[in-house]
Amino acid sequence: MEPLLTFSGVELYYDQVYALRNVSLEVNEGETVALIGANGAGKTSILRAITGLRKIRKGEIRFRGQRIDGRPPDELVKMGIAMVPEGRRSFPLMSVKDNLLMGAFTRHDKAEVANTLEAVLTRFPRLRERYSQAAGTMSGGEQQMLVIGRALMSRPTLLLLDEPSLGIAPKLVQDIARSIVAINRDEQVSVLLVEQNSRIALKISARAYALSTGAVALSGPSAELLNDERIKTLYLGGEL
Repeated sequence: MEPLLTFSGVELYYDQVYALRNVSLEVNEGETVALIGANGAGKTSILRAITGLRKIRKGEIRFRGQRIDGRPPDELVKMGIAMVPEGRRSFPLMSVKDNLLMGAFTRHDKAEVANTLEAVLTRFPRLRERYSQAAGTMSGGEQQMLVIGRALMSRPTLLLLDEPSLGIAPKLVQDIARSIVAINRDEQVSVLLVEQNSRIALKISARAYALSTGAVALSGPSAELLNDERIKTLYLGGEL
């Protein structure tokens, strides 16, 4: 079976400085894949390349067999790709309800949008509790739940998550990690996860790619990488 997402020999530059160098990777249908590595290794650049925020210089990116590099972001959403950016970018003055509905802007099936909204509120009960509250008044962890819920409103096939645990209280980090596992398992949404907490990333993913200075240094089943001494030393600073 053809992979859901394929990177083939991708190169990406910021001005004349390369961010990605000959990167190849894939995400299969129904799979969670983690991208780990030090800051500046190229993890977020991969997500920016997928979503068209940065134009690649070489190589190609395919989704369901179709080449997508160079396509506008709204077209990618319609194809089934949703991005949760780093930094919990909610609309702070808008209510939780309106933030969530913004995620369905490409959809016109009102009844199904309502069903998706109910599913998101069931997935994240805190959002139901704060349904009419302004997003900016919620905690960081609650806002992270909100932006993940907003992405799910588009009914994606592939969910891109950029540092979902960054700056969040430890207890809510565990809640969000469990939610990612449940979204992948229950809703059959494939996940490409960039995560600073490499231990969590490897525990909730099936496979992982370890990046170093814009290139894939190691890859394999996450359970094996979790116990790989090279990962511990080179990419995790001995934290495992």
